[in-house]
Amino acid sequence: MAVEQVVIDLDEHDHESAERSAITHRNVANRRKVLLQLVAAFVIGVVLGGIGVAELRDSRAQHDRSSVVALVALPESGYSGGSNSRGIVRLNGQLTLINTGPAPITIRAIQAERPGVQVRDMGQARLIRPGGTGQILVDLQLECSTAFQPEPLSVRFSVETEDKRLREARYPVALVGSAWQEDALRMCEPRLDS
Repeated sequence: MAVEQVVIDLDEHDHESAERSAITHRNVANRRKVLLQLVAAFVIGVVLGGIGVAELRDSRAQHDRSSVVALVALPESGYSGGSNSRGIVRLNGQLTLINTGPAPITIRAIQAERPGVQVRDMGQARLIRPGGTGQILVDLQLECSTAFQPEPLSVRFSVETEDKRLREARYPVALVGSAWQEDALRMCEPRLDS
């Protein structure tokens, strides 16, 4: 019996298994690439979202800051004439306003009323910077017998804030002991030369 010789050709390669290996290797590389792209997209999204939230927070803080109205009002002598008719004194006075808020405000109107007292602005608007002061002329009508009660007069202000919105603010103004009281009482005293 003749022995068959088995010859193994070492130059021949298994082309099919090499192709499968290359495809598998490419698929793994593609999966890694896609995974890295997804992770990068997620990280970019988180960063942009964080920046967006910070911007929104800053915008809200700016809006809150620009809508605050905080002021102090003090009656000042601005006596520039007046009249006394049957115990009711009409005179012009000044109201000094101090802006204690964080943003500029524009005073558009001033009004106060209670029995014996009426206060109205004279139609002038006044811009007051933060920490600044401004004077506004007002028309006063005071009844000599009832105007000067111990409780403060609640003065209403129509104020335009930095965000261009009109807001109402109130501030209690003490009339007793004020320059307005001094000016009015001089006019309320009965005249001896009549």
